[in-house]
Amino acid sequence: MNDIPVLYCVYCGFKGEREKYYWKCPACGSPLEFEYEGYWNPSGIGLSRYSTCLPIPPSKFLGEGNTPLVEVEYKGVKVKFKLEYLNPSGSFKDRGTLLALELASRLGYRRVVEDTSGNTGISIAMYSRVYGLKATIVMPRYAPRGKKVLVKALGANVIETPSRGDAAIKVLGLLGEDVYYVAHTWSPLYIEGAKTIAYESHEQGFNGNIVIAPVGSGGLFLGLYRGFKELRAWGLVKEVPRFIAVEGVSVTPLYSKLYGEVKVKGDSSLADGIMVPSPPRLNELVNAVKETKGLVVLVDNNDIVKAMKELYEYGFIVEPTSATPYACLKKLIEGGIVKKDDEVLIPLTGSGLKTIDIIEKYVSSN
Repeated sequence: MNDIPVLYCVYCGFKGEREKYYWKCPACGSPLEFEYEGYWNPSGIGLSRYSTCLPIPPSKFLGEGNTPLVEVEYKGVKVKFKLEYLNPSGSFKDRGTLLALELASRLGYRRVVEDTSGNTGISIAMYSRVYGLKATIVMPRYAPRGKKVLVKALGANVIETPSRGDAAIKVLGLLGEDVYYVAHTWSPLYIEGAKTIAYESHEQGFNGNIVIAPVGSGGLFLGLYRGFKELRAWGLVKEVPRFIAVEGVSVTPLYSKLYGEVKVKGDSSLADGIMVPSPPRLNELVNAVKETKGLVVLVDNNDIVKAMKELYEYGFIVEPTSATPYACLKKLIEGGIVKKDDEVLIPLTGSGLKTIDIIEKYVSSN
């Protein structure tokens, strides 16, 4: 296990013991990072192609990564959709989960717990089977039924709570010395996994100037940002694209932090994947938006349903949260912020096959 990097805190300077797991800084309560130095030497396929860029190279492979990049022209804008919903469990979360459970397995844990609205739970349940771990997933009662069914079908125990915030509190009561808390909203491994989306997009031909991504806990957004920053540091791209974050109007921690009180009222509950009221890495998200001269854009259920319908016309079978960056793009084009000849990267994060009940109610019936 001596190849497991040490965890450290960028806020207070805490440095952990080697081969010991901390889901957050025990000194100041901040998110942690791994102390390692990656380098660019891609070889093979999937996530393991970037093993030299990762703190913990994976030993398992279910086909995660290597998702298609499909170009569509929309009102003169070149849009490149990264089809992350084609990962094994149907979402981009597989990239981070593979690394997180690789670490759990290396450290000798046999039980894992996590709080999630859905996609992470499915991913953790699936990879727990692969690694021989027993998983307990705490989910809000309003999580899509299809997601809860899949978590149970994959062998995980499900505990339901009234809300996403309640799930984050409930899971803490399940912790113990023999229990690995995945803590995907805190874990640097989900950022490390998501940055490989930037690597792949670059190798697949994206050389654009704008990235639009949904923000809940922020792992995807920060992963893409970190990936492009590393590509620039290695001399593989000239500039980091402008990063535009999308939040639902119902839950707006990043927007509120940057711009103050939200004056627009509305409902965005269809996008359950981004209903995270207190993302642990909020300050990092703020910095990523500011450093790239980016924006935060809010969307509501009406925007989401319209975007889903158009994405289905393209042949992209996505869930509501996945449609939010496309809904954002439409607003940015209408507002003249995104213009002709811009090239935009949009990750489509989760499969619509897990939200059939929502699709039946809001899309296929209209």
